[in-house]
Amino acid sequence: MTPAKPSLEMLRALTDENVLRALMADRRLTRAEIAARTGISKPTISDAVQRLAASGLLVDTGERTTGRGRSGSYYALAPGLGTALVASISPRGVTAETVDALGDTVGRAHADLGRDAGEHQAARALAEAAARLTGPSRLAVVSAADPVDRATGRLVRLPDAPFLVGALDPAAVLAPHVTGPVLVDNDVNWAARAEHAAVGVDDFVYLHLGEGLGCAVVTDGTVRRGHGGLAGEIAHVYTPGPDGTALPFTEVFATLGLRRPNSTAIDVPALEAAITSDTGTTDTLARAVGGVLTAAVALTDPALIVLGGEWGRLPLMRAAIERHLAAGPRPVSVVTATVDSPELTAARERAVAELRELVVGAER
Repeated sequence: MTPAKPSLEMLRALTDENVLRALMADRRLTRAEIAARTGISKPTISDAVQRLAASGLLVDTGERTTGRGRSGSYYALAPGLGTALVASISPRGVTAETVDALGDTVGRAHADLGRDAGEHQAARALAEAAARLTGPSRLAVVSAADPVDRATGRLVRLPDAPFLVGALDPAAVLAPHVTGPVLVDNDVNWAARAEHAAVGVDDFVYLHLGEGLGCAVVTDGTVRRGHGGLAGEIAHVYTPGPDGTALPFTEVFATLGLRRPNSTAIDVPALEAAITSDTGTTDTLARAVGGVLTAAVALTDPALIVLGGEWGRLPLMRAAIERHLAAGPRPVSVVTATVDSPELTAARERAVAELRELVVGAER
């Protein structure tokens, strides 16, 4: 049976998409340059440019090529195609941005939020930061320093979590500021997505060692969130404590006196001072981290371990952890994370990608 030929409408839609994506990547191009980048004939590109300009998605910038021959007009995405909102919720506060389809940050706001903040304070800070931005945005992407329910996007309260904002519902808080979907995930998962491009492998474990403890498993290039979105919550994984007795991971720091007063948050300055001055503490922590990673390696078979977080990236800590893993039954290479503000970086990239799909979808 002869396969059906694509319709004229489908071919036009594909051409229009190629034109839009070329201009998202290169900002301003002539019709000849678009044809060269897409491999589509110049007459076909010219027709597409006319359609897209008529529909308000492209504009003639008024700039012209110079030099010999006939001058060409430069085209660009039209202004007013909307923005995406990006937000990060952490003990350092709420940071919110708006980004456009070119990937430019066009607005930024911050609202303070303490470590002991509850659901209502977090909601106020998120709403306050979003209200300072020009909107409404067409969609939002949120990173949160708490577990996130995969089905609802609400934050989840787990025992002994160092940063508790209750059952905060970011989608509900952002409803006045966003006309489309709100995507929410845990900050460690976003950080792992940012590191994915940097490490160049599709199967790795990302371990966050900071005030809080977190883990993300990446297989086949995808972060595995688990049935309820709680994969990687490692605080209560049993691992060797200071005297060799098995303890929940978070309790190792309590035993060593390395948690903040009246909190389960790790006292990072005290920990950094301890590992700098005391090789015994360094070895104890590395053994505890190694126990957690040994379990992760056994279950996920990664090609690499990536260490992130304030003290996870310390050279002394990385070297000690690597020594413990090397002595185990399945050694895995260990590297330190390299992306700055990885959770916000990945959330921003996702927001731009989703916004671009909405712009392209307007022509389908």
